[in-house]
Amino acid sequence: MKAVQVSKPGGNFELVERPTPELARNQVRIKVEACGICHSDALVKEGHGPGIQYPRVPGHEIAGRIDAVGADVTNWQVGQRVGVGWHGGHCFTCDACRRGDFINCRNEKITGISHDGGYAEYVVVPAESVAAIPDDLPAAEAAPLLCAGITVFNALRNSGARAGDLVAVQGIGGLGHLGIQYARQMGFRTFAIGRGKDKEPLARKLGAAHFVDTASCDPAQELQKFGGARVILATAPDSKSISAVVNGLSNNGKLVVVGASMEPITVTPIQLISGRKAIQGWASGTAKDSEDTMQFSALTGVRPMIERYPLEKANEAYQQMISGRARFRVVLTMSA
Repeated sequence: MKAVQVSKPGGNFELVERPTPELARNQVRIKVEACGICHSDALVKEGHGPGIQYPRVPGHEIAGRIDAVGADVTNWQVGQRVGVGWHGGHCFTCDACRRGDFINCRNEKITGISHDGGYAEYVVVPAESVAAIPDDLPAAEAAPLLCAGITVFNALRNSGARAGDLVAVQGIGGLGHLGIQYARQMGFRTFAIGRGKDKEPLARKLGAAHFVDTASCDPAQELQKFGGARVILATAPDSKSISAVVNGLSNNGKLVVVGASMEPITVTPIQLISGRKAIQGWASGTAKDSEDTMQFSALTGVRPMIERYPLEKANEAYQQMISGRARFRVVLTMSA
C-alpha cells in the first residue's frame, strides 16, 4: 500500500510503499477513502508528542470501509462504512474505564500517535475506536467531523446550555465554523466572535444571529448588551483573545475551551466568583460520540468546508493547514 510517514521529528512527509498491515484478533482493518489533516498532526511531524515511535503514519480523521476484521470482532462487518477519530482505543481496566469514562483512559491510545493513522491506503485500529458513518455523509465530509466536529459538538451538547440560551462561538476557523452551525441547529441564540467585518457574511451564512467584531468593540461588553452568554465556546487557540471574553458570560455562565494553546488564560478569581461563572476544557470523545456527531450532522445539514488533496500531496496539504490559509479543513483523498 501507499502511505505517508514521518521518519524522524521535524522531518518531511515521505510517500512510501509499505506492506498492507496485518491485524490482531481485536482489530479492524479499514481501506481509507479520506483522512483529514488536523493541527494536532504537528505533534507527530515536530516530535512534540511523548514516546512516539518513528517512522509514524499520522492522521486521526479517517473515513473509509472495513476491509477485514479480527477473529474476536463480532460487531463490525466487512464493507461497512466507518471512521476513526482522535480516540484510538482504551484499556477497559483503569479507574476511568471502569466508570465508563473512556476518553480519560489512563492508557488511552491516540490514532496516528500511539499507532499508525490514516495518511495511508489502509489502517489497522482497535475495534472499540471504530464509528459507523451514515450512508448519506460522503467520506471527505465525514473525516473532519471525527475530530473538529466531535470536539465542538460534544462540548456544546455537554455544556449545560438549553435551547434559546445565548451561546457565543469565539473564532471562525476550522473548529469555529462547525461550532456556529451546531449551535444554531441545537436551538441556541448563536453569536459569532471574530476579528474583522469581512468575517460577518460567512458567520451569518453559517447560522449566527449576531456577529461581534473584536477589531471594533470589546466582545465582553457587546455580549453583556444582550444579557451575557450562557456558554462561550472558545475555538481559536489564542489565549489573549479567550481571556478577553470571560466578562461576557452571564450569571452561571461557562467558558468552554476547545482551542488548544500553550499560553495561559488570564482570569481573576473575582471574575469567576461574581455570578458563579466557570471555565471548562473539553477534548474530543469516544467512537459512540463520533457516531452521534455524524448522525446529527447528516440530519441537520451541518458540513465542514473542506479543501481536498491527493495523498501524494500531503506535504502541500499540511502546509496549507499549518499556515492558516485553509478554508477550513484540509482532507487527503486516496486514489482508486
